[in-house]
Amino acid sequence: MKQSPIKDEITFEDFAKIDIRVGTITEVLEVVKSDKLMKLIVDFGDHTRSILAGLKQERENPKEIEGKQALFVVNLPERKMVGEISQGMLFDIGYEDKLQPCLACPESSMPNGTRAG
Repeated sequence: MKQSPIKDEITFEDFAKIDIRVGTITEVLEVVKSDKLMKLIVDFGDHTRSILAGLKQERENPKEIEGKQALFVVNLPERKMVGEISQGMLFDIGYEDKLQPCLACPESSMPNGTRAG
């Protein structure tokens, strides 16, 4: 893998604006109108969200991540894609470097909704 240059510096205040939380992926559903997207139903402890993620072409079996905890960005504006609403973003590792992506997840079980940072 060729290392990418480090992005421009940001302030701590910029970083503090990003709300990254642990959630449990309770269900992975097909998005019929998309060749890439799957709908993740994610439990954040006090609520659930629907988050679209481009898993169809990244994983042989996208449903294998059901029941796993992962990190999600939860303070992005809702976004409508192929007729579905996404209420956040899966925080994964590898995609930007064209590697087989893997989940960014806690090393031990954490309460859903726990903040990262």
